[in-house]
Amino acid sequence: MIGKLAGCLLALALGTGVWAQSPSELRMLVNADEARAWQAVGRLDLDDSGFCTGALISESLVLTAAHCVYSRRSGEMYDPGRIVFRAGLRNGRATASRRARRFIVHDKYRYDDDDKMRRVASDVAIVELERPIRDASVIPFERYGTPRAEDRFMVVSYAAGREDAPSLQEACEMLDERGDVLVMSCAVTFGASGSPVFVQSASGPKIASVMSAMASWREQDVSLAASLGAPLDSLLRQLAVSDPVFRSLQVKAEGDRASIAKQLGRTAASQPGRLPQIAR
Repeated sequence: MIGKLAGCLLALALGTGVWAQSPSELRMLVNADEARAWQAVGRLDLDDSGFCTGALISESLVLTAAHCVYSRRSGEMYDPGRIVFRAGLRNGRATASRRARRFIVHDKYRYDDDDKMRRVASDVAIVELERPIRDASVIPFERYGTPRAEDRFMVVSYAAGREDAPSLQEACEMLDERGDVLVMSCAVTFGASGSPVFVQSASGPKIASVMSAMASWREQDVSLAASLGAPLDSLLRQLAVSDPVFRSLQVKAEGDRASIAKQLGRTAASQPGRLPQIAR
């Protein structure tokens, strides 16, 4: 068990809203068959002081929350070499473990920003691993397009009290959208920061947003997630500028954005089967 939990979830009070159906309960994925589709979700261990959740979007890139790479005590960024991603961690064993080589944080993110909603809107980061994870059982997730209120959302996460195995929430909802911030009914707690929020597509689950914070809405607990629209586009542009190989890739837009697969220079892999979600 990791000691203190790094990266706090924000506590915010929001305006009124209308609840639809109740979200499903979280369940821990202790069975190998249940966990198989989620091997690319892993625990991000932070300098021996805590953990977050992250998900592979390529063999060497992990998508997570920006606040996860900052020390709660000092407010300074962690040394990348002290961050370890443990893909598919379950019952103390990971399918693959890799140290970070570097990370890129959204250029508008400020760890000490007093504007909490602005902070959540840019709370995304990409952690580059020192070596790619090339394992047939660990399939990086594709990016979903524009999330809609009628979509079926899922979350997979590690969190306090369930840090040794992923937990899945098979159904939660988007209750509101405020710019690049999605107000969700998904269950989150400490450790679930950076958890991918999935939408089930015809080809399997795709990442629609990243969990950032807890909030209060009409005396109900809700969660706040950063959209993967403009925030992720900004991160990918930063990668393109800083990586000559990445910069040389020819990217064609699909609709108004390029797909993650094309932006990362790879073809779409076969996707995992249909299964439940995450939390942080």
